[in-house]
Amino acid sequence: MPGLIGKKIGMTSVFSADGKNVPCTVIEAGPCVVTQVKSAEKDGYSAVQLGFQELKEKNTTNSMKGHFKKAGTTPKRHLAEFNGFDKELNLGDTVTVDIFNDVKYVDIVGTSKGHGFQGVVKRHGFSGVGQSTHGQDDRARKPGSIGACSYPAKVFKGMRMGGQMGGDRVTTQNLQLLKVIPEHNLLLVKGSVAGCKGSIVLIKE
Repeated sequence: MPGLIGKKIGMTSVFSADGKNVPCTVIEAGPCVVTQVKSAEKDGYSAVQLGFQELKEKNTTNSMKGHFKKAGTTPKRHLAEFNGFDKELNLGDTVTVDIFNDVKYVDIVGTSKGHGFQGVVKRHGFSGVGQSTHGQDDRARKPGSIGACSYPAKVFKGMRMGGQMGGDRVTTQNLQLLKVIPEHNLLLVKGSVAGCKGSIVLIKE
């Protein structure tokens, strides 16, 4: 499906036509440059690779320098593939937020905020077990039993336990696209989007 690479600017709120205050996320989408066009004959599938944000040439590997030189563009920091564009795109073409002018809903892929190692209360919403009296005062936020010891004598896969929280690739589907601001390459999307301010997201139709 067609889309763009963008950067999450932050959140704000706008008033709808019926006077309701709607929370929304501001995303700087593009402009993106076509750095590669893949075809079914040569690559086995059809797709368009887009590049976003400038990258210093000294921080670019020689192989990627040749890749961008072939496309006739400067080095880009982020690359992603999309397909299903209405018009045929060639190397060096620029794709802007104008592709979302007639779009009402979008899917957005981002990386959720990392929270490090967390326990079961914060990570999975456990209420805590046991009581804080009768000589037991250090088990309030513990998970409790994680399985029987005699049979099956193992811990089942998927058991909710403490561990790394956040930092995952998250896709939020069917977000309402409230407004397109082409002069500033901005999109206003209803609701929240995974990731912190300044994080890279993929916006798909």
